[in-house]
Amino acid sequence: MQTKSFRVDRYISKKLNINRRDIKLMLAQGRLVINGNVIRDVTTIVEEFDCVVLDEEVLQDKKAVYIMMNKPIGVVSATKDERHKTVLDLLPNELKAMNGDQYDLHIVGRLDLNTSGLLLLTNDSRWSRKLMSPEAKVNKVYQVTLENEVTEETVSAFSNGMYFSFEDITTQPAKLTILTKTLVEVVLTEGKYHQIKRMFGRFRNPVLALHRSSVGNLSLDPSLDTGKSRALTSDEVSAIFNN
Repeated sequence: MQTKSFRVDRYISKKLNINRRDIKLMLAQGRLVINGNVIRDVTTIVEEFDCVVLDEEVLQDKKAVYIMMNKPIGVVSATKDERHKTVLDLLPNELKAMNGDQYDLHIVGRLDLNTSGLLLLTNDSRWSRKLMSPEAKVNKVYQVTLENEVTEETVSAFSNGMYFSFEDITTQPAKLTILTKTLVEVVLTEGKYHQIKRMFGRFRNPVLALHRSSVGNLSLDPSLDTGKSRALTSDEVSAIFNN
């Protein structure tokens, strides 16, 4: 996902179809204001959520939006789908209105069709990229219901990481805690394709239910019913990275 930031002359040229050579004069005349400051330097970078005003006309004043959803089973983590209801279809009008165009939102760390729990949506590409970066090692916590009893051998295999020859990858160490004979908690710092199901598949132990309860320091709001969503608080937006 690309960050939506541009040099100011490129931004205005693209926005208003003006020759970039003419923009230097505009700036010299003090006609451009970004976040309340008059801009004269042509190398200034316009960021995605800057307020940009030219000749008292607002060119950009987009607000960052961060949403938590309690995703239900049977809904796809996508913006559009021909066969299934999407998570965007579940958003209430007041959350859609925060973003203007709901399809500018994207999903941070998708959950598959049959996985429930904490799902994050945003229009802030920097925030989502930081959150999902493998280098960040942000914890994702899942509750997993299995068909068969889980053994200590499985716990050890998760801790050591597993090699998958198809992609030629070894998973990062994952923490597996046995809660009951067939209910476990798994903590991942990555998100390979159907990773948890495939890891338990190595032990011929089918996953019956998969639920994500937290990402980083952000836990699913217990008051949020299945299929419901709310905006994150400013503290939640920043605290999520403080594992």
